[in-house]
Amino acid sequence: MSSESLRLNSLSPAPGKRFKSKRVGRGIGSGMGKTCGRGHKGQKSRSGGSVKPGFEGGQMPLQKRLPKYGFSSRISRVSAQIRTSELNGVEGDEITVESLRAADLVGQRITRAKIFLSGDVSRALSIKGVAVTKGARELIEKAGGKVED
Repeated sequence: MSSESLRLNSLSPAPGKRFKSKRVGRGIGSGMGKTCGRGHKGQKSRSGGSVKPGFEGGQMPLQKRLPKYGFSSRISRVSAQIRTSELNGVEGDEITVESLRAADLVGQRITRAKIFLSGDVSRALSIKGVAVTKGARELIEKAGGKVED
């Protein structure tokens, strides 16, 4: 690539990126004269005349006629689930939220985690400050590990 094409005065948008604006109000022969494609009278023919999305002319809009449902749990934003098979990738024998974060299994904002049964544990692990399901607890203890509440 030559240095000629990297000059600011030679940069241009990709072909098809920019379109010429339609020139309206330029006589009958243009096909866009007089009303300029807006039809006759009414709110939408006037400048600045538009209705908000969802507005139904004063009738109760659809989004207000339908019932409200559900909510977003704020606890779920700081919680994570961990498979037992993923514990094999954590360095060290002690599993905490910090060690899960260091192993990139949970994000930076996660403050609580729960381990559930999915896959095998290949070594004895000590779990502290992390919730464990009944099946995962049995598997960890069978592998020689222990779970501290």
